[in-house]
Amino acid sequence: MWILLAVCSAIGLGFYDIMKKLSVRENNVPVVLFLNTVFGTMLMAPVIISGVLNGDPGLGNTFTGHLQIILKAVIVLSSWILGYFAIKHLPLTIQGPINASRPVLVLVGALIIFGERLNIWQWAGVSLGFLSLFMISRIGATEGFSFKKSRWLWMSIGATMLGAVSALYDKYLLTNFKPLEVQAWYSLYQMVIMGAILAVLFRSGHAGGKFKWRWSILGISLFLTAADIAYFYSLSLPGSMIAVVSMIRRGSVLVSFIYGVIVLHEKHVGKKLIDLAILLVSLLLLIIGSNL
Repeated sequence: MWILLAVCSAIGLGFYDIMKKLSVRENNVPVVLFLNTVFGTMLMAPVIISGVLNGDPGLGNTFTGHLQIILKAVIVLSSWILGYFAIKHLPLTIQGPINASRPVLVLVGALIIFGERLNIWQWAGVSLGFLSLFMISRIGATEGFSFKKSRWLWMSIGATMLGAVSALYDKYLLTNFKPLEVQAWYSLYQMVIMGAILAVLFRSGHAGGKFKWRWSILGISLFLTAADIAYFYSLSLPGSMIAVVSMIRRGSVLVSFIYGVIVLHEKHVGKKLIDLAILLVSLLLLIIGSNL
């Protein structure tokens, strides 16, 4: 069941990436991001309201619990800020594979932080994952997005690394709190933090360009909320494995990649397909290795 939920989450994330690309194109990124946090909070507000009315707002009703969720909100929001700017300026067929390499970083993080040992399958998957990143950087250079010249590539890498940190932190949070309360409260804290950031940007005159309303902005929150609900419930089920769930969710790259090729007519499709194939083999090896 938890694998099926992870697959549903992956499909939702694929459409979430498409909605982001449509929303930030020639638009004000901080405002789009703030509205995303507002809509996300509205969608999850019933969880908090029902808890308060029943005398149990959740998170163990402790100050420490809320601090842990605020940390989660800071990590995710930092990843989003970098990721939104990256997806605005990078082709989906470059941004998608970079983001899809997150499970590789999750395993490396587990190796460093938790002292986990990787088997031969996982080492092979990690190696191919880094080869995929190297290849996409070379392909990006042919389109004017090299690591030497493009800060958007570095933002994409930074967003992916912070996403990996968030994934490692999620498993810890879900051993202490319920999935929906984690999602509801971190959505609320993200909105508050992003609102403060946006206020500072407007006061300083650095809020960015003009804002254009698009219905895809609401689509960001709808697809992300659905994907996150499936994700958190997947992790909360007995026997679920964060490494495997994280890998399956990266299958979302297939949805955004196909959109980038068919609708956006992005360049160098052949080379990117080879890179995508290497990445998918990498994820498959990681799944096999994680189930041994």
